[in-house]
Amino acid sequence: MKAMTFVSVNAKIVTDTTGAVMELPVLLTPEGVLGPLLDYCLARSHNRSLSWMKKVVLAVTLFLRYVNANPEEPNSYRLFQNFAQRLYSGTFDLTTGLDPSNLCWQPYSINNAGEIIHRLSELFGWLGEMRPEAENINPRYAGDAFDRKMDEIAYLYRREKAFLGHGWAANPGPYQTGYRTRPKMMPRVAKSEPPAFPDNRFEEFLLRGFKVAGKHDYRGMLITLLLHGGGLRVSEPFHLYLQDVFPSPENNKSATVLVHHPHQGYAPSDWTDQTNKGRTSNRAQYLAKKYALAPRTEILGSQGAGWKNPRLDNKFYMTIYWFQPWFGEWFKDLWLRYLEQVACLDRNHPFAFVNLYREPRGSMYTIDKFTKAHGAAVERLGLTVRKQAGTTPHGHRHAYGRRLKNGGLDTLLIQRCMHHASEESQIVYTQATMRETLIALRDASGRMQGTRSSLQYEIGL
Repeated sequence: MKAMTFVSVNAKIVTDTTGAVMELPVLLTPEGVLGPLLDYCLARSHNRSLSWMKKVVLAVTLFLRYVNANPEEPNSYRLFQNFAQRLYSGTFDLTTGLDPSNLCWQPYSINNAGEIIHRLSELFGWLGEMRPEAENINPRYAGDAFDRKMDEIAYLYRREKAFLGHGWAANPGPYQTGYRTRPKMMPRVAKSEPPAFPDNRFEEFLLRGFKVAGKHDYRGMLITLLLHGGGLRVSEPFHLYLQDVFPSPENNKSATVLVHHPHQGYAPSDWTDQTNKGRTSNRAQYLAKKYALAPRTEILGSQGAGWKNPRLDNKFYMTIYWFQPWFGEWFKDLWLRYLEQVACLDRNHPFAFVNLYREPRGSMYTIDKFTKAHGAAVERLGLTVRKQAGTTPHGHRHAYGRRLKNGGLDTLLIQRCMHHASEESQIVYTQATMRETLIALRDASGRMQGTRSSLQYEIGL
């Protein structure tokens, strides 16, 4: 069969007669936008991130490609089951190396395949419940062929529990429910301590790595300090406004940094109305009214920045807890130097980190550009950019968590400093490492030296 093209694009969606516009990922089929998927993303847009939607679109794209390559399979459940198996096995004949379907899939990892199966299961469950047209599969069905296929599968999902395999009992027990098409089980592996950026190289990294053509990149240094000394995730500094940084009341040599919620965080206090009175509004309203912008969590392009719903310290922001304290002092010094660079630039947004030298100057600095600058800084030290070595931007957050643990902080304090929503999230930083385990076993063995076994005496060990 001739291969069909399915393309994911960013689209501006208008759902009513107001001026509101949403930007969402959609899937284009040969017959147009895939309606059921768009409905699903619209329904979840208030509580799901754009990155989540992109992953759902990718899962549906893979499934439709498989459906198109297997048009002779009439049984929807078997079609989905076979699709799941091909995620794990790939589509090539291992003997000949050929793939008559032309899908040419290599095996997915157990984790990735399981996530794809889960996303599709959730989608079909929702479609079966929410789209009444899925019950009216007949020759006069109004949707196109791809909409019809999605709704048909969703209908079967609800009617026969084709994918979940739920029993029809009103209160099914634990042995009556579960996935009929289940992801493979991952081997149980003890969580190891995550790779952290080496603390003994950090000062050198900051001073030498971010120095280009004899000039320091203060912007890159500041973002890196927020990650390494404040434990932020890489996306979070990109929500900062210039007004969110000010001298610390406890230590005037240090800086206080407040990272506000992209939507619910309060607008800057210096935003006033025509009578010079302060306005009471959130940051989403502030961005819309003053700059005609949406929060960066709603931007699909390179200027977008994620938000993982961290635990906030107050309405509605989280405070940076510098550890050790001198990181806050370094930050304040570099911040003042950075402000001198920003002061001469025109900006059409309130965000702190901007393009300084490349056009359009003053525009929002992006995560991708910082990641590249960080990688170049790593390489200037002769290191390699590798997640396993802790030399990616996220390795700084791991280093922060490790220092908190090694400093003897209580797990609840570590949770607060790292802004984890759950105490369990920081267990990976507090459990014993392999090295600590070996040292503890060696010490315990030393305490039991007088209990040598008879076998040791017998063979002279």
